[in-house]
Amino acid sequence: MKLLTFKGGIHPPYNKEYTNEIALKKAEAPKVVYIPLQQHIGAPAKAIVAVGDKVKLGQIIGESQGFVSSNIHSSVSGKVIAIEQREIPGGKGLCVVIENDFNETLDESVQPKGNLEDLDSKDIVKYIQEAGIVGMGGATFPTHVKLSPPPNTNIDVVILNGAECEPYLTADHRLMVEHAEDVVFGIRVIMKALNVNKGFIGIEVNKPDAIEAVTNAAKTYNNIEVVGLEVKYPQGAEKQLIYACTGREVPSGALPSAAGAVVDNVGTAAQISKTIKTGMPLVERITTVTGSCIKQPANLITKVGTVVSEIIDQCGGFKEDVKVGKLIMGGPMMGMTQYTTNIVTNKGSSGILCISVEEAKIAEPSNCLRCGRCTDICPAFLQPLYISANSLKGDFERAEEHRALDCIECGSCSYICPARRPLVESIRNAKRQIQAMRRKQQAAKK
Repeated sequence: MKLLTFKGGIHPPYNKEYTNEIALKKAEAPKVVYIPLQQHIGAPAKAIVAVGDKVKLGQIIGESQGFVSSNIHSSVSGKVIAIEQREIPGGKGLCVVIENDFNETLDESVQPKGNLEDLDSKDIVKYIQEAGIVGMGGATFPTHVKLSPPPNTNIDVVILNGAECEPYLTADHRLMVEHAEDVVFGIRVIMKALNVNKGFIGIEVNKPDAIEAVTNAAKTYNNIEVVGLEVKYPQGAEKQLIYACTGREVPSGALPSAAGAVVDNVGTAAQISKTIKTGMPLVERITTVTGSCIKQPANLITKVGTVVSEIIDQCGGFKEDVKVGKLIMGGPMMGMTQYTTNIVTNKGSSGILCISVEEAKIAEPSNCLRCGRCTDICPAFLQPLYISANSLKGDFERAEEHRALDCIECGSCSYICPARRPLVESIRNAKRQIQAMRRKQQAAKK
């Protein structure tokens, strides 16, 4: 198998040995779930239930507000006991609090959608939208939006991201090994929704068992190709994956559709498969619980809205002889550090990573050495040192000239920098400031 890759990238320690051979296990259902109404990029959903209401598993409890938004469903059956602000990844957000009755009573809307051959593209997109499916690789972009390109867009290839290049995480790996048929059925659904006849499933070659399982599941479909990817971070980034699989480059400032491609995560594809086959919306997901502080690392199928501390307890809790230095939702490169274990999981909770004080130490930054390493490895072909320097000076117009908005925030530059400069943090701030300036300019024009 020829290995495909992109230009640039890094090779951090992957630390996947904690969980890469641990089979999926269904987590114990919590007594209470706290389901956020903001689990996606775009407008938060609006609660359509009230305190005291009885709800069923799979019932819609939050209605999307606008096209770039997503429906929210109950992950248990039970009674709504509160609608309140709670800790969620990234801060606080409004949550529907449901007391679990443990009956798993299914909502009447949870019905199979029929044979794929009988569904047209509009039906498929409608079912995906109704099910509240979002990108499950961490970005949580509403999937129905991605599958509704503008009329003049020429999409001719679908790519599934099975790279899982983020260190520590193995949720996608175990999914591909244990449920390869769902992944392949999912890409077939996506291809039909977009009227596309060519699909790639890209998997890094440090997952040979996943490559074998998915290849076997796809062998009867000549238009679906399983490709081996070089082990390199960020191999799973959208634009980098498109280049690796097709040789096409996405123009600066453009979406992947400009290169004729749509990229989805293998977890998203498997959920689409589940929705079409059973009618079940997105109410649970695989979460890797890992790190040097966890007694029994695991790949758990968790209910959306479960408190993180309860999930950690199911993995034996923290080791007594290791002091926890950092809790990260997601992986160490692009995940989000949290200040408490009292937060709840959402549709994008691919991992719960707990590392020690020693591992979490951040070296003091020194002056830039002008070594150029950040430029050499940048997968977006940027010059991070200049964007960062202008951001730290508050010169965001100059940072924009250096294409700050093209940064994919992978963190490779910060990782490789010998001076330990806060590159990705300052570039992220520059992007926020530039976007704020653009919104002000647009408002002024109106």
